[in-house]
Amino acid sequence: MAKSAKKQRLGRGLSAILNTEDIKSAGDKGAESVVGNIIEIPLDDIIANPHQPRTQFDNEAIEELATSIKQLGVIQPITVRKNGNKFDLISGERRLRASKLAGLKSIPAFVRLADDREMLEMALVENIQREDLDPIEIALSFQAMIDQLNLTQDEMSKRIGKKRSTITNYLRLLKLDPIIQSGIRDGFISMGHGRALINIEDNAVQLEFYEKIVKDNLSVRQTEDLVKKFREGKILSLKPTKKIVPEEVKQLEKALTKHLGQKVKITINDKGTGKIAIPFKSEEELENIKKRLL
Repeated sequence: MAKSAKKQRLGRGLSAILNTEDIKSAGDKGAESVVGNIIEIPLDDIIANPHQPRTQFDNEAIEELATSIKQLGVIQPITVRKNGNKFDLISGERRLRASKLAGLKSIPAFVRLADDREMLEMALVENIQREDLDPIEIALSFQAMIDQLNLTQDEMSKRIGKKRSTITNYLRLLKLDPIIQSGIRDGFISMGHGRALINIEDNAVQLEFYEKIVKDNLSVRQTEDLVKKFREGKILSLKPTKKIVPEEVKQLEKALTKHLGQKVKITINDKGTGKIAIPFKSEEELENIKKRLL
């Protein structure tokens, strides 16, 4: 790219942007001289976004992006807001991390003017629109918009262009036990599994169902059917009920153990049939059992 073309693409220089100290919002005089500029900003001058909804980053993916940046540079600028002589990151944390890993000293950035509320909203909305956020990260972003921006679900629906029912379905995931939320984030179960488990109010029972889903690799449909049976009272628990051994069987075990000199175990099923087990550790113990039985 010719030097003049690159200069035109980057807009006003960094020093010119930094000299606009009095411009704090898009409504201030001269704001147009700051808004919309793409400039090269030193990585050390960028402050991480405290409202970043993503809490898990794929290190391998960042390494791959760093390799690409070494060869082609940063293709899509990050977005920042001017904050005195520094810049707050609004979006582009993966690109920022990968650029540091690639050894870059600066990164192209699109400059915005925004107060704290606007910055939070821009960061959350941009991340919500990403396809690679996991369902729990999206749910947490929705909850942050409600809590920190004082938005209703209807207001949020209009701002981000998603149906209110979609927002509600994500928010309900936050009612799940934290272990199940982690399971969704780590890909052990899907959002569909989670939505089925929400219908179980008892967290302990939720965890029983979660363990069965993972163990038996249940589909969403199978999970929904199982939860339906539980809610209808057709099954009370997924844990096997502990068989109560009749007292006479216990006494017989003790008597046989004493008579044979070996531990005897008697098991019996619901039909009244079962087996008697007499373990031994050597031929000598076997011979001793034979003598006492015959």
